[in-house]
Amino acid sequence: MTDFSTQLSSIQEARRVGRPMLAVLIDPGKLKQSDLYQLLEIASQCAIDFFFVGGSTSRPESFTRTVTYLKDAQAKPVILFPGNELHISPDADALLLLSLLSGRNPELLIGKHVAAAPALIRSGLEIIPTGYLLVESGKLTSVAYMSHTMPLPREKNEIAVATALAGQLLGMQLIYLEAGSGAELPVPVEMIRAVKSQLSIPLIVGGGITTEQKFKNALEAGADLIVVGNVLEKHPEMLRVFSDCVLEHSLKH
Repeated sequence: MTDFSTQLSSIQEARRVGRPMLAVLIDPGKLKQSDLYQLLEIASQCAIDFFFVGGSTSRPESFTRTVTYLKDAQAKPVILFPGNELHISPDADALLLLSLLSGRNPELLIGKHVAAAPALIRSGLEIIPTGYLLVESGKLTSVAYMSHTMPLPREKNEIAVATALAGQLLGMQLIYLEAGSGAELPVPVEMIRAVKSQLSIPLIVGGGITTEQKFKNALEAGADLIVVGNVLEKHPEMLRVFSDCVLEHSLKH
């Protein structure tokens, strides 16, 4: 029988011992097969923990094909980061059941979840309830446009903290601070630090992390799991830099 706590437990344990984790986000709608192969070659030499698969506009067949390829080509867990209720593949190891807490779109708070629930139960996937907080990032991102929601103001740490705590109280197992794909600015360091200081569940941070310094900032601010993706589509070699940052941070702490 499948252990339905495997991936969440590994994230919780890493948080408990203070070991930051690294996930690579693959968007099937953007990455060509040849580019994915090159990225996997680099990833095999790096200290990554997960592959996330997701995207706002990915077609279901492309989504499923990418998940299957990742499971066949490498050994790291594959976690679904669904852009809609059709992004479900039983070949994956787990799925982040995202509830967009920063917005007030009822479809993304509960509506899509109701539609997807029967298929999720049948899939046998490990389902991880995740509070998803979109943060203002300097430009209109795909997730903001597609979700018809306003992101949290960058300078309002208290709103981010209260929203994250509400998610924790509602039973979310993870909180995800997201600047969005292609963001000009990452989630502010002060916001990461403020949210992390109040949570007792793991904190994921992603979006706009395009340089070594931005990655280190998220690490030092307390992110338990950092997601990188967009920058790797053009500069896959940056994955080595991010991996080295995680290893160096772990040795220092």
